[in-house]
Amino acid sequence: MITVRQEEEKDCKQVFELTEEAFRGMEYSDHQEHFLVEKLRKSEAFIPELSLVAEDEKETIAGHILFTKIKIVNEEESFDSLALAPVSVKPEFQNQGLGGQLILEGHRIAKELGYESVILIGHEKYYPRFGYKKTSNFGISFPFDIPEENGMALELVKDGLKNKKGVVKYPQEFGID
Repeated sequence: MITVRQEEEKDCKQVFELTEEAFRGMEYSDHQEHFLVEKLRKSEAFIPELSLVAEDEKETIAGHILFTKIKIVNEEESFDSLALAPVSVKPEFQNQGLGGQLILEGHRIAKELGYESVILIGHEKYYPRFGYKKTSNFGISFPFDIPEENGMALELVKDGLKNKKGVVKYPQEFGID
């Protein structure tokens, strides 16, 4: 039995260790995700309600997800959106739907909070099952080169990205200029 809830201060150490462990063997990782979570928690981009943990009946944290504030900017305008990064699941809980539970609960809360879209860089075979489409379909790009199929966006509400073309602007904590 897994419960998804808002992360609390007492969870931070377990989340740090879990995130490091979850990405340890990942080929396409800089293995800094656990430090990124720490930095984002202290940033203006942090939304406490969108830092979620999944725990089992023994209160062991098996997964964590973080959505933070980002902007989509062009020459004339700037639009609010969310970045989904990272999704971390302890290796022994992977491939059991836990990441999906975290993603769907995060979407539900984000929509409740009034957010209209989510942007992510992720696996092109995993995220489309949750409704994510290539950012290029929306006229959205990244401030760095990535394979087109790995940049994805989700409209949390109908037309949430309509006419919101531009480049994703990440908070400075991501280390992207």
